[in-house]
Amino acid sequence: MSENFGLVNRNDSSDIVPEETTSRSQWQRFEREVKRLNAEAEEGVRYKVLYLGRHGQGVHNVAERRYGREEWDRYYASLEGDSDGCWSDAHLTQTGIQQALAVNAFWKRQIAEAKTPAPERYYSSPLYRCLQTANLTFTGLDLPPDRPYDPVVKELLREANGVHTCDRRSSLSSLRSSFPNFSFEPGFHEDDGLWSASHRETDEELDARMEELLDDVFGKDGSTFLSFTSHSGAICSLLRVLGHREFRLVTGGVIPVLVKAKSVMQ
Repeated sequence: MSENFGLVNRNDSSDIVPEETTSRSQWQRFEREVKRLNAEAEEGVRYKVLYLGRHGQGVHNVAERRYGREEWDRYYASLEGDSDGCWSDAHLTQTGIQQALAVNAFWKRQIAEAKTPAPERYYSSPLYRCLQTANLTFTGLDLPPDRPYDPVVKELLREANGVHTCDRRSSLSSLRSSFPNFSFEPGFHEDDGLWSASHRETDEELDARMEELLDDVFGKDGSTFLSFTSHSGAICSLLRVLGHREFRLVTGGVIPVLVKAKSVMQ
């Protein structure tokens, strides 16, 4: 994250009268511009703002750093854990918890001072570290009454899948017990039928999954400001699918992205 989410301060928009450049924050002017774009968009076109957030540091992140990327991918990632801890459906470390709480404090400042629009919908990967991160990030914020924190779990929003046990999700009943405030999308299965012990998703397969996710969300959710709590690889894939430049988030990082979505008749 950077100051003001990296939004550049501009006072040259043709639709802003001079006195509003000081009375409105840059985020308020940006929100108004997005509303204008949607109001004037041709049929089948919709503009959305995605707040893409990566989970805080997980047990698996620490283990990968300890063993090195090459050895992690070759051997250790397929194990359930080691003497220092379990990384199957990895949980946050204490550092990861603090990172998520720091994002919560950042959001509080952004909403109160910069008037950044809060998300209208909150989506999360089903992996434990993301559910933890989403709760720590968005609980306790001063949100508008029409934008409550009612998170929804999306199966396809998970990390690159297969082989690595850190990316194998827990059962639905276990997740519901640990995170009772989350809703699970229709068709969410009790057991993880997507994870494979023998095949790791390729970038092409991951990109196809992210495209399917976006088609699903954009096709069903008419909201403009959406929050996605996900993973490094998944967010890189989302950015590729959206045609954005490459950008790799650190643990606990957040990047807002303006998207022009256009319906295509099949």
